Amino acid sequence: MSAQTVSRYTCVRVLGRWAPPLCVLLGSLLALLMPLVGVEEGCCASLSGFAQLRCQLWGSERPPTVQSTSLTVPLTQLDVLTQKTKPSKEMELEAKASLQQALEMKKLGKKEKAYKLLVHALSMNPDFVDALTELGTILEEDKDVVQADHLYTKALAISPCNQRALVSRDRTLPLVEEIDQRYFSIIDSKVQRLMSIPKGNSALRRVMEETYYHHIYHTVAIEGSTLTLSEIRHIIETRYAVPGKSLQEQNEAIGVDVAMKYINTTLLSRSGEISVNDILEIHRRVLGYVDPVEGGRFRTNQVFVGHHIPPHPQDLQRHMQELVQWLNAEETLQLHPVEYAALAHYKLVYVHPFVDGNGRTSRLLMNLVLMQARYPPITIRKEQRAEYYTALDTANEGDVRPFIRFVAKCTEMTLDTLLISTTEHAVGLPAAGHDQACPDCKHIIQSATEQLSTQNQNV
Repeated sequence: MSAQTVSRYTCVRVLGRWAPPLCVLLGSLLALLMPLVGVEEGCCASLSGFAQLRCQLWGSERPPTVQSTSLTVPLTQLDVLTQKTKPSKEMELEAKASLQQALEMKKLGKKEKAYKLLVHALSMNPDFVDALTELGTILEEDKDVVQADHLYTKALAISPCNQRALVSRDRTLPLVEEIDQRYFSIIDSKVQRLMSIPKGNSALRRVMEETYYHHIYHTVAIEGSTLTLSEIRHIIETRYAVPGKSLQEQNEAIGVDVAMKYINTTLLSRSGEISVNDILEIHRRVLGYVDPVEGGRFRTNQVFVGHHIPPHPQDLQRHMQELVQWLNAEETLQLHPVEYAALAHYKLVYVHPFVDGNGRTSRLLMNLVLMQARYPPITIRKEQRAEYYTALDTANEGDVRPFIRFVAKCTEMTLDTLLISTTEHAVGLPAAGHDQACPDCKHIIQSATEQLSTQNQNV
């Protein structure tokens, strides 16, 4: 670690908000007195542009005065980083060779070949910052700003002071924020249309009842349950077992049903903050019919979830207290409901406080947050399982925005299903006009048809 880096770190710890300017001064003096001391490559060699100045002042952290309610705000404080396998020396060399070939192809105007070479380079070394930044540049030129911004963000998570990634992300950040907020506005408009439907509407009651069973079906199917939708409905309505199916799977479905009823009848009918006990009570019902000993109880052993290592059992109480403090903080409550719900889900599943049922409990907490904001509960479908887990893995790597966008997409899908099911002309498109109830019904009807087809196959 360089002398300037050490001095900046010491100043920040001791002097607080006065640290940045004093550290710059001290760093300059050290640079004059110790001309032979090396500095971190690509980081503090020079202060070229605003991005490098910000990096020099605050290191890898954002300025403490920056506040945002957009998807790009750093909303997680991760104590345990994702563990990865370091690529071999041969793989690193092959990645560098692929990058050089990609740069040559790009100069020749062969962008598609350059793209493939960069993808190969990242398959050899996923943390190759130069390849991430170069691939982001190609995507940005192809107008895929969101994915380009994600690659720049990943590069900065690995090398916080990389000059090119800093400059590139400063360029894409406002564009991505605008795209994200525009999508939230679309969702809000659909929520308003749904809320304008009278509560006594029979079609709305029917579709909400069907959505209830669909949620149970999909939330246990994501965990590997083999129960069909019709079997789920039979179990919930009759409490009779389905012959030939695992009793554990059937008890899992009953547990989700009981937890959802608890949320609807108890948590939504009261005012006040969400507490640790509320989360424990949800989990107690989720797991109560499968493992009543562990239901509503924090795990006592260390667990491993893929490459992610959740906090140690002795730290769970602290992490859960921090989670509920965040859930009830004034700044959190000012977030868009979809962002708030997605982050609540992610933060709980990141802590992974239970021996089992973490995913189901996190999805129920997400829907509790949405319903408190008068949004409908959403369903993450089993067909989205791979996308769902990929988004969670990406969040563990430092960029939670793709997961928030995934939850936003699921929210819109749920809203579209409810709207198309309650429209007066469910078959055929309404006449075009300014008073058209659903301007994008063509897309919605196609999506709803595909969903019904898939559900019939599952049944």
